[in-house]
Amino acid sequence: MVEVLKVSSKSNPNSVAGALAGVVRGAGSVEMQVVGAGALNQAVKALAIARSYVANTGMDLACRPTFADIEIDGEERTAIRLLVEKFAARPVGEQAPAQTAGTSERGTGQAQPSRPPVDARGTDTGMPAPATAPATSPA
Repeated sequence: MVEVLKVSSKSNPNSVAGALAGVVRGAGSVEMQVVGAGALNQAVKALAIARSYVANTGMDLACRPTFADIEIDGEERTAIRLLVEKFAARPVGEQAPAQTAGTSERGTGQAQPSRPPVDARGTDTGMPAPATAPATSPA
């Protein structure tokens, strides 16, 4: 059974991140349950912080959100559950596998917009995004 961490809008993201990292290190996965935008905000902050906590161990975290109907004080509510799982991080400097020309990550055959380069933690490197089309000057 996956442990469930309930996160509220008043939760401290650093505290949640510590609990998140600790449970994932031991069990491999954890679920965060949130109700409301403020709680979701704190949970996402905690996930970003927890990624930095586990980065030095060669681990990274992935998140899969789902909806869940729950009962709070006898009232039916819709919660968001964020399943957080660990996986092996790609070593710094190692590139993702190259895409086949003309295909996207989703396999739709349509080009994806270019994104700025990021480091192993997903942080923007400050480098400009690669050009996807020649620049044109206004007529």
